[in-house]
Amino acid sequence: MCLAIPIRVEALLPDNMARVTLSGVSKCVSIALVEDVRVGDYLLIHVGFALARLDPDEAELTLAMMREAAIDEAY
Repeated sequence: MCLAIPIRVEALLPDNMARVTLSGVSKCVSIALVEDVRVGDYLLIHVGFALARLDPDEAELTLAMMREAAIDEAY
């Protein structure tokens, strides 16, 4: 099973890379596969590569559902 996660771009870096952050964890990912990435964009990330840009409302809704599912699994 594969899981791609929506993550917000915090900074653009050289060599088609960007710093993204989710729940306080930052990581550098490749943005070579997505055109015109900007700070603040939400990207769909899988194994260190941005696959697509997401609508911000859709990304927030997906993240909220993921958080809810994680809380439900804890009990």
